[in-house]
Amino acid sequence: MQREKNKNPKNSKIYLIGSGIASLASAVYLIKDAEVSGKNIHILEQNNILGGALDGAGDPENGFVVRGGRMHEEHFECYWDLLSNIPSYEDPNISVKDESFEFSSKFVSNAKARLLKNGEKMDLTSFGLSLKEKISLLKLTLTSEKSLDNKRIEDWFEEEFFETNYWKLWTTMFAFQKWSSLAEMRRYMRRFIHLVDGLPRLGGIMRTKYNQYESDVIPLKRFLQEKGVQFEMEKQVVDIDFNFSADKKIAEVLHIFDKNGKKDEIILRENDYVFITNGSITESTDNGSWTKPPVLKGKSTSGAWMLWEKIAKKDKGFGNPGVFSDNIDLQKWYSFTATLKDRTFHDYMEKFSGNIDGTGGLVTMTDSNWLMSIVIARQPHFSNQQNDVKIFWGYGLYPDKEGNYIKKKMSECNGEEILEELWYHLKIQDLMKPIVDLGAINCIPVAMPFIDSLFMPRARGDRPEVLPEGAVNFAFLGQFAELPKDCVFTVEYSVRCAQTAVYGLFETGKEVLPVYDSINKPQVLLKTIKAMSK
Repeated sequence: MQREKNKNPKNSKIYLIGSGIASLASAVYLIKDAEVSGKNIHILEQNNILGGALDGAGDPENGFVVRGGRMHEEHFECYWDLLSNIPSYEDPNISVKDESFEFSSKFVSNAKARLLKNGEKMDLTSFGLSLKEKISLLKLTLTSEKSLDNKRIEDWFEEEFFETNYWKLWTTMFAFQKWSSLAEMRRYMRRFIHLVDGLPRLGGIMRTKYNQYESDVIPLKRFLQEKGVQFEMEKQVVDIDFNFSADKKIAEVLHIFDKNGKKDEIILRENDYVFITNGSITESTDNGSWTKPPVLKGKSTSGAWMLWEKIAKKDKGFGNPGVFSDNIDLQKWYSFTATLKDRTFHDYMEKFSGNIDGTGGLVTMTDSNWLMSIVIARQPHFSNQQNDVKIFWGYGLYPDKEGNYIKKKMSECNGEEILEELWYHLKIQDLMKPIVDLGAINCIPVAMPFIDSLFMPRARGDRPEVLPEGAVNFAFLGQFAELPKDCVFTVEYSVRCAQTAVYGLFETGKEVLPVYDSINKPQVLLKTIKAMSK
């Protein structure tokens, strides 16, 4: 069925469920390209803060927290298109895009200490791949995705592959596990093949000037507020009523709870729309402290997952949320943010790594049972961070394993214990003990039960289409809506969903920007083959 697009949305009201970048981008495109009035756009957010997975909060006294950071690179076509229209956090005369490109040209990614073993830098002149492993990678790249339903990465490669430098770089950069989706790995290999040559040094990776909440979310919020967009905070959509006929699916009623538990409903009139963020990688997170480990929460505390479960039961075209949310032990990982009122660690890492802050990126302890990695961003990473305060972020991919030094699972550790394990792997326990004893360090660990849920093995149809067949007035957004070719766990994916939804439902005269097709560029393939052959 040919979907009829709205050519005159003058009186249309649009409701965006969730306030991650997919919803924020949708609001921008609705205003800019569909000519919807900003005052008719309502963003319904269950929390008291916007931004979804793009976050960053805190202060020097209580400690800063960054749950994680989304990777950026030059060829995020939709993402940079969005931010080319948004004034930056500090300077209204420069766009967020231009600020990010300028910043990344000053602080170029060139990691000199990407992988460590026994506290020493590893030689990464070779990926360490055997001929058989190279053939397996090539074969996977050329294999049709439809043959990879529900397959895991470990179903394709033999155990030796997971000991190679290639896998260690891959797993820690993208957060893939052995049991992650083989189809998603294939997409990453094809989508980011132009970055393979630079994997050992994180070549081609771009960064924002500050944390992604200040650099991305606040500028988007300001832009939308100036256009009259309604931000309705602490309103949780708990169910949606649909009307199904032979060839049409129409959303009719949104059921809502406010922060006081009061029930309400929004009745969608003709020409009203709802954009649904189904699922979330940062739902149900919990912060620990210097003295207390975080609590791992379950799905019952998650509004986004519970909503998706309810509506998925109403139509098979709405996906299968359980595929992505029912195995928390395979999906979770723990991150931590350290705040230091002392530059001893910062100076040591600059000297040891050979990277000034903001140019190194991930440093991974390959012999860590937790598979710990840390990142020292360009300082200051927060606008309210004084010169004598430094921060760094880290995470562990295997939080249920016992530490090498701290004989506890990472999931059971407080901030002090996590840093003790880190000092051990870097062999700087004596250096850092006086700083810790002075109380000049804080570390806040975070439990994230769904962070790797988007990589769970899945089949076609488990993620709903952005615009399901027959959908008249609704769309799905975010990491759990289906977009051919592009890669989940990226801001590009979320913004591409927004373009797809807006341009599919409204007459804009615009097409969704194509995915950067580096897999078909001969010069890229030659460079990749050369890098893999070392």
